[in-house]
Amino acid sequence: MKLKTLALAAALVAASTAHAQGLPKLKVGLMLPATGTYAALGTAIENGFRLYVNEQGGKLGGREIEFVKVDDESDPAKATDNVNKLIKRDNVDVLVGTVHSGVAMAMAKVAKDTGTLLLVPNAGADAVTGPMCAQNIFRSSFSNWQPGYAMGEVMAKKGHKNVVTITWKYAAGDESVRGFKEAFEKAGGKVVKELSLPFPNVEFQALLTEIAASKPDAVYTFFAGGGAVKFVKDYAAAGLKKSIPLYGAGFLTDGTLEAQGADADGLLTTLHYADALGNPKDNAFRLAYAKAFKLQPDVYAVQGYDAAQMLGIGLAAVKGDVSKKAELAAAIEKAKIDSPRGAFSVSKSHNPVQDIYLRQVSGKENKLVNVASKALADPGRGCKL
Repeated sequence: MKLKTLALAAALVAASTAHAQGLPKLKVGLMLPATGTYAALGTAIENGFRLYVNEQGGKLGGREIEFVKVDDESDPAKATDNVNKLIKRDNVDVLVGTVHSGVAMAMAKVAKDTGTLLLVPNAGADAVTGPMCAQNIFRSSFSNWQPGYAMGEVMAKKGHKNVVTITWKYAAGDESVRGFKEAFEKAGGKVVKELSLPFPNVEFQALLTEIAASKPDAVYTFFAGGGAVKFVKDYAAAGLKKSIPLYGAGFLTDGTLEAQGADADGLLTTLHYADALGNPKDNAFRLAYAKAFKLQPDVYAVQGYDAAQMLGIGLAAVKGDVSKKAELAAAIEKAKIDSPRGAFSVSKSHNPVQDIYLRQVSGKENKLVNVASKALADPGRGCKL
């Protein structure tokens, strides 16, 4: 009898192993920028995502991962066509993207309409985890509100009263400034002027002249990628760095320090990651990333890595069956994600609840100063989940 039982158990194990091996590859559609202002950010996100998948032996939830890539060109006008190509032509099971908030909004709409699982590894558009929120949409990064709000608190505590803001005129910039303004004005500060220019325009001269004439106590800014490099260099070249302190959401100095050089020294920014946080997970991640890509990771790499972690958690719970949307979502909702940034959970609207750090540029690093805002949760305004 015992022998029969053992034989039956062995047969069941063999059958389940065969079933796991028989699963088709899981198609992951990477819709990220490969050209333009945000190209380097797209590369870092993809690297981070691939690093986690490789650490799991190329499989998540028992399924081998196959990547299908589309360059979204950071162009919202092409976004709906691009995402439909991935879903309808390439039959992807999961969407991962993107950097530009306008493109991410189009991705979220299509994902919501089709029920396709979407992981957003950067774009902070508040609406993605606000009015556009859905059971199948998750973000591994931040909302634009979060770093802005944290910096509003920081600058108010530093005693600044009158501040000018400057950004690109698009969702990310507008929302970052709104988050900043909400916290700064709640603490008694005043935004005396809101300056902007169209994305991805980098002709800052006229606006820098306006800042100089306004003589604010400080400036808050949101720029990223190539635009952040030029803004920091132009701000210093105009002589403003010495007289009017510049603060920003952390994208101003993340992945850009090499190109900004000494012009970035001393700048204070707020973000959910800092170089060399020193926790064991971050130490291991930085080492593995440097070994794999011969580069130092930045916040974008962390967000890509964590998007893959979140997908892995969801897939493990449903044994690789992405059609089990409710169970997959529930697993991610319950999880504590062991991130290089420090462990985080996700809010009801599927946005990270995370520490926002105050960092200062020293040499080629965004060094940790302190925790600006502990376990900051985006309000998820308009989310009906």
